[in-house]
Amino acid sequence: MEVQVKDMPELHVAYVRHIGPYKGDSKLFGRLFEKLAEWAGPRGLLHFPETKMLSVYYDNPEITDEEKMRVDACIIVPKDTQVEGEIGKMTVPGGKYAVARFELAGSEEYEKAWNKVFDEWLPENGYQPADSACYELYQNNPEEHPQGIHIVDICIPVKEK
Repeated sequence: MEVQVKDMPELHVAYVRHIGPYKGDSKLFGRLFEKLAEWAGPRGLLHFPETKMLSVYYDNPEITDEEKMRVDACIIVPKDTQVEGEIGKMTVPGGKYAVARFELAGSEEYEKAWNKVFDEWLPENGYQPADSACYELYQNNPEEHPQGIHIVDICIPVKEK
């Protein structure tokens, strides 16, 4: 795990929201991103590897009932992008984030990675989460990696204790 505290820019994103259980459900995330890609592709918004995909998380799984958990599957889009139907648009706030880079062997390792940042790195380095959503910024397509590795930045808004 490599962690840096840095100022992240605000991100303009188009998204598809899911409310309910999602922990470890790689098929669910696949469907969400597929729906988003089906919308974005015909609009000329997909230009890999430049186009970045992310998941935005709003709730603490230790506090929020699993049935009420919210996650958005997102792609970064130009600010003036028009959306409709199931596709929403929002701005992910910029600011000071702890950005932890992980190389994970599969979707089952994401929870451990998040716990490592929240339970170990934040308290050991004098930070606490700020009151804003966290997100995962995907750096690669694991299906294109020779070993299927997921390279991901876990981005947590922070403030000093």
